[in-house]
Amino acid sequence: MPTRPRTRSARRTVPPALDPRRWWADAVTADRLLLAAKTAAAAALAWYLAPLVPFAQSEYSYYAPLGVLVSMYPTVARSASSGVQAVVGLALGIGLGLVSLAVVGTGLPRIVAVATVILVGVLLAGVRALGVGRDWVAVAGLFVLLLGGADPDGYSSSYLMTMAFGVLVGVVVNLVVVPPLRVERADDRLTRLRDDLGDALHRIADALAGHAFDPSAADEATAGLTGTLTDVREEVELADESRRYNPRGRRLQAPRDLGRRRLDALTGTADATRELAAALTRLTGGSDVDARLPDEARRVLAEAVRAVARLVTTPPEPEGTAAQLRESEAALTAYTRHLRRVDADDEPLDAWEAAVALRRVIAACGPFSDPDAATATR
Repeated sequence: MPTRPRTRSARRTVPPALDPRRWWADAVTADRLLLAAKTAAAAALAWYLAPLVPFAQSEYSYYAPLGVLVSMYPTVARSASSGVQAVVGLALGIGLGLVSLAVVGTGLPRIVAVATVILVGVLLAGVRALGVGRDWVAVAGLFVLLLGGADPDGYSSSYLMTMAFGVLVGVVVNLVVVPPLRVERADDRLTRLRDDLGDALHRIADALAGHAFDPSAADEATAGLTGTLTDVREEVELADESRRYNPRGRRLQAPRDLGRRRLDALTGTADATRELAAALTRLTGGSDVDARLPDEARRVLAEAVRAVARLVTTPPEPEGTAAQLRESEAALTAYTRHLRRVDADDEPLDAWEAAVALRRVIAACGPFSDPDAATATR
């Protein structure tokens, strides 16, 4: 019985951004669950205490939970800065709304005032210094203009004070209740990236040790490094930010810039790994590969790549890095000696480019061999 051909829809895969499983995985992380719980608790607390806020009418207490929402971020520093920016944007918008109401009182049609508030609010939203507050200028101005009613001053002061109170509650709760610290997560991502780069170099060395270098194997080994680096860079930046104003961050032994130094080293390693794969693909692409890179030179180069791979996967501690650094230097020196024995007319430039790529990896890892630098990590 003939099998039914698969339809095009059956072969189609769901893009990662639209995969419900990815959504669920992103939504239920431990950090996100903690942030959601703290936000809910802070919003309830702000709602309960809002009637006690001075210069604000209790009927506008619903703005307090909104203030919590605009101030709750994964880090204390971002919560504080975003909260202040939101309040500043609100103040500008409220001022804009009050001015527009005054103009409406002189006889200007309200529809013209609405258009003017939106126009000016959107223009002010282009001021980058306002940060997240840019999004609130036009909104606040429109609310004051349309909802201020017969008591625009009372509504405006209640709106601003209640929102500011909610921001304050959100920042305090984020600071006091398990202040988020993303250093360990960033360290895990850096460690996985380090291991992935080492694995890529080992696979390149294995392919090189064979009689024919397989470009597809090298491409597969280096595929996805750019996207992974982008994700890890965001995680490292978030980890650095999470240590600011965080009492938990003061107890960490690792230096504040360690994650960034590791990221810089791994970024240089990833770039050099891609250059190495490209150079070897060009070097071994022709039929005269044995003449351009004899078996002995190929074997020594493969050993150099393996030594560098072991250097990359060595935790950035001075003693271990220094020992592996010497081994990598010796292996690379052995390879360059073989290249110098090749006749000058036949000496392939790509073979030297492979050596330069390995040298770049060694240079990127070199700073972690300094015994005076506090770089101990996993």
